[in-house]
Amino acid sequence: MLDLINIKSTKLTMSSKRVRINFPVSVSEHQKVLKKLGGGERLASAQISELLEQPRYKDIVKTALQRHAQGEELKQYQSELIKLQEHMERTGRKLIILFDGRDASGKGGTIRRVTRYMNSKHYRVVALGKPTEDQQTEMHMKRYIEQFPRAGEIVLFDRSWYNRAMVEPVMGFCTQEQYRQFMETVVTFERSFLEDNSTILIKMYFSVSKQEQARRFEIRKRDPLRQWKLSEVDLQAQELWDKFTEKKYQLLLKTHKPDVPWYVLRSDDKHHARIEAMKLILRSCPYRGRSRSLDFSPNKKVVINGDQELRTMREQKRRHGKFQG
Repeated sequence: MLDLINIKSTKLTMSSKRVRINFPVSVSEHQKVLKKLGGGERLASAQISELLEQPRYKDIVKTALQRHAQGEELKQYQSELIKLQEHMERTGRKLIILFDGRDASGKGGTIRRVTRYMNSKHYRVVALGKPTEDQQTEMHMKRYIEQFPRAGEIVLFDRSWYNRAMVEPVMGFCTQEQYRQFMETVVTFERSFLEDNSTILIKMYFSVSKQEQARRFEIRKRDPLRQWKLSEVDLQAQELWDKFTEKKYQLLLKTHKPDVPWYVLRSDDKHHARIEAMKLILRSCPYRGRSRSLDFSPNKKVVINGDQELRTMREQKRRHGKFQG
């Protein structure tokens, strides 16, 4: 096995800032780099500095630094989420969080950031696939009820029972009668499991613009590491945009209530949507040790109450003749 050595800290000058990099490489790899550059470490450092002056590499470093800064900002709220989780365990309360919304709206990425540092023994992420033949003969809510949290647990639904209000009627996966029945009974169902006063329900709808959704779909098509994300529904989402928008309006109109409200998160900017989702979760329940210096107030440009979103959509239809999204 080759011994590993550390290249001495290399100073990369960018404007007035300096970045230090320490990285281990094998002796042979280190020698290859130096030979290719035609000299020692000083020449390697100069070569790197020269590369960083090129626009392409400036953009790469800028993106890396932005992601680092965003990650550090998230950690403040992720630390608070651990405190909240410990509170749920200690008090035996239960938390159900719904992540619904359009395809490519950032639901999965937000869930990963929310749960990143949580104790995996006390939370579950539920992403149910297409119902089996047996499940299709059962009550729609049954397979979701089976996934509900036990005392002290948090369950995050990556798409929820509200598939029946959005994807299923648009794609023809349910009948109009099944859709109508669901819309008339779902709020009563939600109120029934909140009656124990130990369960908390948070309903989040991630709203992405049509242009941003198209851009994300293109990235998925070109990137072999993301192509698996493209589903039958994804491939038709742009064409069926207006139908999904109409169902979104009906969803908010009939299932947004003061005791079981919807929160719409503008998610064209993924980072801001993730921050606001965490803040929304943290505001749902008081817990011990909450930071007094951290800002938990909502960014009203990103997180919108269901009533406000309904007013916005009505105004869009008045001005443009149809809902915009």
